Amino acid sequence: MDIELFKELNLTPQNGKLTEEQIAKVKGLGCLSDKRYDNVFNVRVITGNGKLSTKKHKVIIEAADRFGSGEVALTSRMTFEIQGVEYNNIPSLISFLKENGIETGGTGPKVRPIVSCKGTTCRFGLIDTFSLSEKIHKLFYIGYHNEVLPHKFKIGVGGCPNNCVKPDLNDLGVIGQRIFTPDTEKCRGCAKCVIENSCPMNAAKVVDGKIKINPAICNKCGRCYLKCPFGVFSEAKEGYKIFIGGRWGKKTAMGKPLSQILESEEEVLSVIERAICLFRDEGIKGERFADTIERLGFGYVEEKLLGK
Repeated sequence: MDIELFKELNLTPQNGKLTEEQIAKVKGLGCLSDKRYDNVFNVRVITGNGKLSTKKHKVIIEAADRFGSGEVALTSRMTFEIQGVEYNNIPSLISFLKENGIETGGTGPKVRPIVSCKGTTCRFGLIDTFSLSEKIHKLFYIGYHNEVLPHKFKIGVGGCPNNCVKPDLNDLGVIGQRIFTPDTEKCRGCAKCVIENSCPMNAAKVVDGKIKINPAICNKCGRCYLKCPFGVFSEAKEGYKIFIGGRWGKKTAMGKPLSQILESEEEVLSVIERAICLFRDEGIKGERFADTIERLGFGYVEEKLLGK
């Protein structure tokens, strides 16, 4: 429901209190009922990936002072909630935010706002998480906003296997990878191998005078990149590991990785689109994506997502 429809509806509180139906209708605008009070809401502001300009921060502060209680809370998915907005102030608040390029929402059985870590600036980040999450936000949170799904669909983007934003606990998660093939011809089998000593997973070992990487242990974190003084680990490229079927809440599920590491943002965006469309077309109302995958079979879903 958009703000113009809100204005047209007869949502005047009855006997001084809104009905459950009226509360549900404004929830679609990102206005969540505050259980402590009658007709008071906390209004969710969309950030895209948890990053806003200082100008927009000031707008949110002004909006909270003018239309709310003067308080702003952070959600677990890096959005803001303007606290203490009386029901009659909702239209003015949303209009004010919209005039300044800020949207409310982020509720309902749809693609939810994208969560991203700070991989673009973090020293451990292997991919440009800000850029990728903004593209995902525009293409799928905004672009698919009118697509009603069986349930909410959460997407998380992490810059490396540190998993700071827990991408593998989202319906679909992206984790940055560093893909390389060691040039073992350059390996001198050093007694104190800097690669072996720097590997946090203990996946690197010198065996018979040559460095070996155990692929079952290596998580492609890239900590070994450029560490070898002889250039054994000097050639690498970006990669993207995709997890599907994660969830957190009353029921939890750890996402499972696709068997193929993707090598471009275009591939990532294509897989995300296929996942959303598969969930929309083959999911059952009320089930999360994890349930859809379990019902259809991981192998079937993976083939669909990878276009095999």
